[in-house]
Amino acid sequence: MLRPWKITLGGIDPSRRTPLYLQIVHAIIHEIERGRLPPGAFLPSSRELATLLGVNRKTVVLAYEDLISQGWLLSQGTRGTVVAEQLVAKRAAADTRVEAGDATGPEYRFRAPPERPLALAPGERLKLDEGTPDGRLFPADVLARAYRTAIRRASRANRLQYRDPRGSLRLREEIAAMLRGERGLPVEAANICVTRGSQNGIYLAARTLLSPGDAVIVEELTYEPAVAAFADLGATIVPVPLDEHGVDVSAVEQACRTHRVRAIFLTPHHQFPTTVALRPERRLRVLDLARQFGFGVIEDDYDHEFHFKSQPLLPMASYAPARVIYVGSLSKLLLPALRIGFIAAPVAFIDAVAHGVSLIDGMGNTLTEDAAADLIAEGELRRHARRATQVYGARRRAFSASLRRAFGNRVQFDQPAGGLAFWLRFADRALLDRIEAQAPSAGISLAASASFAASADAPRGLRVGFASLTEQEAAAALDRLARVGGLVPPTS
Repeated sequence: MLRPWKITLGGIDPSRRTPLYLQIVHAIIHEIERGRLPPGAFLPSSRELATLLGVNRKTVVLAYEDLISQGWLLSQGTRGTVVAEQLVAKRAAADTRVEAGDATGPEYRFRAPPERPLALAPGERLKLDEGTPDGRLFPADVLARAYRTAIRRASRANRLQYRDPRGSLRLREEIAAMLRGERGLPVEAANICVTRGSQNGIYLAARTLLSPGDAVIVEELTYEPAVAAFADLGATIVPVPLDEHGVDVSAVEQACRTHRVRAIFLTPHHQFPTTVALRPERRLRVLDLARQFGFGVIEDDYDHEFHFKSQPLLPMASYAPARVIYVGSLSKLLLPALRIGFIAAPVAFIDAVAHGVSLIDGMGNTLTEDAAADLIAEGELRRHARRATQVYGARRRAFSASLRRAFGNRVQFDQPAGGLAFWLRFADRALLDRIEAQAPSAGISLAASASFAASADAPRGLRVGFASLTEQEAAAALDRLARVGGLVPPTS
């Protein structure tokens, strides 16, 4: 085949972050795919192409060597370099070294994410979260010491290999002891599976419990990532009303009579997002319905540790362990970044959950889990919880005062008896609309009211956390929200 008089390679730009030789590699593959360089076609010599592109000859040599090793080109010695004759049509997408951030869309079908993200994106804005603890409060030296101990122990015991998908035995034993002693759950280590946070626990529990077409009852205001997980598994979402005492149990019974209900998702300790506690008689009625209609109760006890008045009610799992799948988290006690959650359930269910873990994860993080076990065993977790609860109690009171100062009676709320967030209600819907629309321009990110609604006619409101910000930071953020809402808070 004749040698080409000229070859044109577009997109070669020394200012780009991708190395020049890789840019040349991608450009030549692109020309082969387009058919402009057919099998058997000669390429310019490395010297000629370097002159044409204005790059160092060694760069072209490196690109040619890479393409020869991949099978795109063949070296014919003194005759030159040609496109491989036996080349089967390849796609540039098969080259895993395509430049990060490449704007080319995938040429295959995939499941696109929802238009509204499930998590608030990080960035330069001040984040008014939905009830996250302040990671600055946990002493870094204590955490570092726990990690060092965990590494030494695991190395000596040869426990740095693949291991039980249920999680570290030491951590499962400590979690079981904590649940028995503080929450009344009749569990042992065999009843526990460690997860990557509570959301991972919710998904694994739902995956084990549900089949496509099954119905899941949720409250009309609820935790959106849980609803998204159920929908992702093919479940039918059935929202029911709630009031100041929790879920409407009459509506739950009606839903059971009209749908094939396999599960109900509840946050009975501090209902998400409204913070109300599910009353004891309603808890018992839900469990009666679960027995009658044969569904499981997924109890998300996401912030059991933080209460500021009376002692909290025991979890539903403490008196109905065969009916309730209990999902909890150590993330709010330790650090959210550690991603430690757990499921407590009958052993047979935990075995099934562990199988799900082995499919999507294989194993958790031995070092992090052992470090957490040490923190529990040595009392560090309990000491931190006491200190943090005092800090959060003061921040809760200050946040309430700042809300009144910034919004007056334009916002209704009840100071929560526990948990780390307020539920804000707006009689003036236009004020809520202005706040949601203008918060980004004020440098603030917060979860939209629509994110809590499982039905179109659910009440609107904002869930705003008070724990992760200092009193001064929170007051400044609320003042900004009031201003973008068209209110002018008084000066200090």
